[in-house]
Amino acid sequence: MLPSKFYLDSIFDDFMDTKEPMKCDIYEKDGIVHIEADMPGMKKEDIKVELNDGYLTIGATKEENNEEKDKNFIKKERFYGKLERKFYIGDVNEDEVNAEFTDGVLKIQVPKEDKERNKKTIDVK
Repeated sequence: MLPSKFYLDSIFDDFMDTKEPMKCDIYEKDGIVHIEADMPGMKKEDIKVELNDGYLTIGATKEENNEEKDKNFIKKERFYGKLERKFYIGDVNEDEVNAEFTDGVLKIQVPKEDKERNKKTIDVK
C-alpha cells in the first residue's frame, strides 16, 4: 500500500505550477492562531484583509507597470495580478484580530474564542 502522498509527488510539484501563489504558514501559540503569508513585492496599500461569516480572506493586487509592457521578455516569472486566499476561522471578535505587513510578510493574529460550545450526543439507531 502506498502512503497517502507518494514520495515522488513533491518532485513533480517543483515542475508543475499547481502550488498556491500565496504561501502561508498557520500555527497556534498561546491561544492565538497565527497566519503568516508571503507577499513579496507587494505594498501595504495593495493588501486587503476581510472577515465575513467566519471566513478570513486575504487579497492583494500587483499591477504591472507600463515600462515592463514595452519589454520583449525571454522569460517572465514574477507575479502580477490578483492573489486571494480564504481560511475558515469561525466566530471571533473582529476587534481582537490584528494584522501587520513587514518585509513582504503579512502576519495576522486571531485570538481563539474562549466560549465553550454546547456538546450534544446523537443516538445512532
